[in-house]
Amino acid sequence: MPQTPEPPAAGTTPVPRRATLGTADISFFVVSAAAPLTVMAGVAPVAILLGGIGAPAGYLLAGLTLAVFAVGFTTMSRHVRSGGAFYAYITRGLGKHVGIGAALLALVGYNGMEIGVYGLLGTTTADTAHALWGLDVPWLPVSLAGLALIWYGGFRSIDFGAKLLGVLLVAETGILVLLAAAVLLKGGAHGLSAGSFAPGAILVPGTAAVLAFAFAAFTGFESTVIYRREARDPDRTIPRATYIAVAFLGLFYAFIVWTVIQAFGADAVVAAAAEDPGGLFFAAISTYVGPWAADLMHVFIVTSVIASLLAFHNAINRYGLALAEEGVLPAALGRIHPRHGSPYVAGVAQTVLGAVIVLGFALADADPYQQLLLWVNTPGMIGLMALMLLAAIAIPVYFRRVPHDEGPWRTLIAPVAAAALLTVAIFLVTSKVDLFTLASPTVNTILVAVVPAVFLGGLGLAHRLKKRRPEIYARFAEEPTTRVHPEGEEPCPLPTPSSPEPASAPSTPTVPRPAR
Repeated sequence: MPQTPEPPAAGTTPVPRRATLGTADISFFVVSAAAPLTVMAGVAPVAILLGGIGAPAGYLLAGLTLAVFAVGFTTMSRHVRSGGAFYAYITRGLGKHVGIGAALLALVGYNGMEIGVYGLLGTTTADTAHALWGLDVPWLPVSLAGLALIWYGGFRSIDFGAKLLGVLLVAETGILVLLAAAVLLKGGAHGLSAGSFAPGAILVPGTAAVLAFAFAAFTGFESTVIYRREARDPDRTIPRATYIAVAFLGLFYAFIVWTVIQAFGADAVVAAAAEDPGGLFFAAISTYVGPWAADLMHVFIVTSVIASLLAFHNAINRYGLALAEEGVLPAALGRIHPRHGSPYVAGVAQTVLGAVIVLGFALADADPYQQLLLWVNTPGMIGLMALMLLAAIAIPVYFRRVPHDEGPWRTLIAPVAAAALLTVAIFLVTSKVDLFTLASPTVNTILVAVVPAVFLGGLGLAHRLKKRRPEIYARFAEEPTTRVHPEGEEPCPLPTPSSPEPASAPSTPTVPRPAR
C-alpha cells in the first residue's frame, strides 16, 4: 500500500495524490454511489409491485446494457487521459461545443444526484430514530450535519475516503447477504423457484417500469474514470473497476430481489409489496433472521446514504478541479490541499451550494423526501444517462478519425449498440418519470426539461468562450503533456494524440419513501 506522502516543499504546487487507488478502492467509490441497500429496501419493493416476480430480470437486463456501454467507455479511457472523463470523451468525438455542453451537464447532474440525497439522509435518520427508539428527530439538523460530515470526508485524502467507503459498503451489502443466506437455507416460503426468469414472468406490461427503476439503480458506476489521475496503473485499474462495478451491481441486485420474492413466495410477494413497500425487506429479515437484524438494517440504510453522498461528493470535486484547470470555472476551485492532496476548495464550494439548496427547500417548507430528494435527484439521474448516450455516440466517431489498434467490437459495434440501448433506457425513464417524482405533470415537465436546458446553456457558454476567451476554448479538454508513471516515479513525456475537431466543427438518477 502506498505510504502517505509528505507535504510538498515550500514553493511547490500541490497536486492530487498519484498512484493511490487500486481496483478495489475505485470499485468501492462507484458501488457506494449506487447505495445498494437503499436501492434494495427502498426501491426494489416498488419494482416487484409493478413488474411482479419478473422484477429480478429487469436488473440483469439493465446491467447487460451498461456492460455493453462499458466496452467502448473503458477502451476510450486508455486513449484519453484528461481528468474530465465524460466531457473529455465527448469533446474528442463530437467537438468542443458539445464537450463544453456536456461538462456543464455533468456538473449539474452530479450535483443533483448528491444534493437531493441530503433530504433522504434526513428522512432515513428520522425514520431510524423513530423505529428504534420512538424519537421524533427533525430532518434539517441531520441534513446539515451530513453536509459537514461529507465535507470532511472529501477534505481528507482520497485513500481515507476509499477506506471509509469500503467499511460502509461491506456493512450494507453484508446485511443483504445475511438475509439472502437465511432465505436460501430455509428454502423460502414454499421452496425455491426460478420462475422469475421465465419468459412469461418477464414479458409483462410492468417490465418497462422495472427497467426504468433498474437503470436508475446503477447511477454513478461510470465515475470510475474520474479517478484516473489518482489510480495505480489506470490503463488496467479503471477498466477492471468499471466491469467489477457493473457486474456486481447487476448480479447482486437481481439475486437479492429474487431471494426476497422467495421469502414471501411468488403468490404472495406482490400483495405484501402493495401493503407495505417500505417495510417489505424489514419484514423479510425479521422473519428469516430476527428482529435484531431489522434494527441493524435500519442503521445500515443511514450509513448507505452517507456512503453514497461521500462517493458523489468526491466525484463532483474532481469534475470541479478539472474544469478549473481548463479555465472554465474559477481557478481557485483547482487548489489542492498541500497535505491531503484533495481539491479542498472545490469541496467547500460544493458543500456551500448543497447547504444553500437544502436550506432553501427547508425555508419553503418543502418535504425533504418528495421534493428535496425526488425533484433534485431526478434531473441529475436523467442528465447522467444523457451523458452516457453522448459518450456512446462520441466513441465510434473518435476512433474513425485517429489511428489505433483496437478491434471493431470495442470501437464500433459495442458503442453503437450501447447508444441504441441507452436511447431506449432514457425513453423509459422519462416516460415513467412520475414514478420517480410523485409529482404533477407540470412539475415533471419542468424536471425533465432541466436536462436539455442545461446542455443548451453549455452550448451558449462554449460560444461565449470561443468569442471572448479563445485561448480557453482552444485548449479545452486537451491531453496532458506529461503523465506520472503508474508506480509514482517522475513524470515522463506523453505524446500528444491527434484529436482534431469533427469536420463540421470550427478548427479552433427515487423512489417512494420507506415506511417507518
